Amino acid sequence: MFKFTSSARFLQLVMLMTVMAIAPAKASLISFSAAIDGLQANAGNGTGSLATGVANMWLDDITNDFSWMVSWTGLADVTAAHFHGPATPMQNAGVQLALDSTINPSMGNALLSNQQATDLLAGMWYINIHTATYGGGEIRGQVLREVSTPGAFSLLMLPLAALVYLRRRRQ
Repeated sequence: MFKFTSSARFLQLVMLMTVMAIAPAKASLISFSAAIDGLQANAGNGTGSLATGVANMWLDDITNDFSWMVSWTGLADVTAAHFHGPATPMQNAGVQLALDSTINPSMGNALLSNQQATDLLAGMWYINIHTATYGGGEIRGQVLREVSTPGAFSLLMLPLAALVYLRRRRQ
């Protein structure tokens, strides 16, 4: 076991280990998701549709390569599907990217401009799925960044370091 000459030195080491364990490295892949439904359609006014969908998306923050998988259920005659933005949940906006609405789930990728990536990261994009009945979009979902949580190692290190410190302090 290591022998520390002072509790201050030990605390410095514990703090350094904690920072190293929980400090995020430059993330290269950011995850997003969207719950798609009729309540969000028409800038929050809704369509009354019982159809739903789900989307998982990923952005490489170095290259701006954006990938997605969007699926839906309960829709007939899908005519188009798009990413729209920039807009809050209560606003409509123009098309940013088209999705292949002929297959379900729709998967794809595109290279975003810096402005598109900024808007996406700010939560200002939404997915709109259009049908013959609802030309303006039957279901919609705001694209939200998924919140990351500290890893298990980080969560275990801090209490463990405190226990070691308290034990050494009693001696």
